[in-house]
Amino acid sequence: MASSRTVLVVEDDEDIRLALRFALEDFGYRVVEAGTGAEAIEVAWRTCPNIILMDLSLPVLDGLTATRRIREDPQMKEVPIVAVTAHYEAQFRANALAAGCNAYTTKPIDFDWLNELIKQLLPEDGNK
Repeated sequence: MASSRTVLVVEDDEDIRLALRFALEDFGYRVVEAGTGAEAIEVAWRTCPNIILMDLSLPVLDGLTATRRIREDPQMKEVPIVAVTAHYEAQFRANALAAGCNAYTTKPIDFDWLNELIKQLLPEDGNK
């Protein structure tokens, strides 16, 4: 069961962020949010989420840079980060994985597929 699992949703588009929140809460996750890369770092360090969904195209501090900075924290090294982006190009995927993302998905988001991906990245016995 997803209960007690916290997902940090990092997305600058409020409509997408809200849709992700509703879908993830329906799946039983606790959701915390950030709208910028800088905010993502602060919220990640403060809340220690079980998984992070990171938009790559963020204002001021992009998602790749935010991912690298989050990975600098020893407590956050093992937290799965999923790149969520509108970019389909192979180079964006390669850059996301090189920055420290564990997986990559594109928008529009298939919420059922995303839930299955989260389950794969967060096995039941890996609950914090």
